[in-house]
Amino acid sequence: MTAEPAHHWPVPPQDGYTVDDLLTLPDLPPHTELIDGSLVFVSPQRYFHSLVIDLLVNGLRRTAPPELRVVREMTVVIDKRNGPEPDVSVVGAASVGGWEQTYFPAEAVLLAVEVVSPDSEARDRMTKPFKYACAGIPHFWRVDMTTADHQPIVHVFKLDNETRSYAPTGTHRGALKLTVPFDIDIDLTEIRL
Repeated sequence: MTAEPAHHWPVPPQDGYTVDDLLTLPDLPPHTELIDGSLVFVSPQRYFHSLVIDLLVNGLRRTAPPELRVVREMTVVIDKRNGPEPDVSVVGAASVGGWEQTYFPAEAVLLAVEVVSPDSEARDRMTKPFKYACAGIPHFWRVDMTTADHQPIVHVFKLDNETRSYAPTGTHRGALKLTVPFDIDIDLTEIRL
């Protein structure tokens, strides 16, 4: 006698999943992403990750101009085989379609932010920034945790339109003060255990 499996895992289609699958498959775990036609399930969020997202969302919402919206953990549709979920995105207000909206098109995104976690390090450092740049998202931030004092370090990048890649424009510890993509002033020391 064999035991019944506790969970039925979806079997991918021959050519991989599409964004339509990502948006309609029932019972996917929260924050499932689509990268190159494969579903990516993420590990439970760590406390640092959650605090940094909250800090950035609150700071960005405080200073974002009225024509922009700050959203957390929403799918960005890059193409039919890629639907990553940045930790934080800044999108054009015109792209907000209603309370039931579950994704934004890449062309609506002004800034994508990834807070690096151990399980997503390669995706957050290489795969997703590459895809965001190819999709033309003008700004990208990568947030790491310092090893000494467990504070966030924000690496800021701007899209080079000619090469469709990101060029670093600064690394910020303690405070995040920028004038692009709009005036931003966030105290990065506000997170605590």
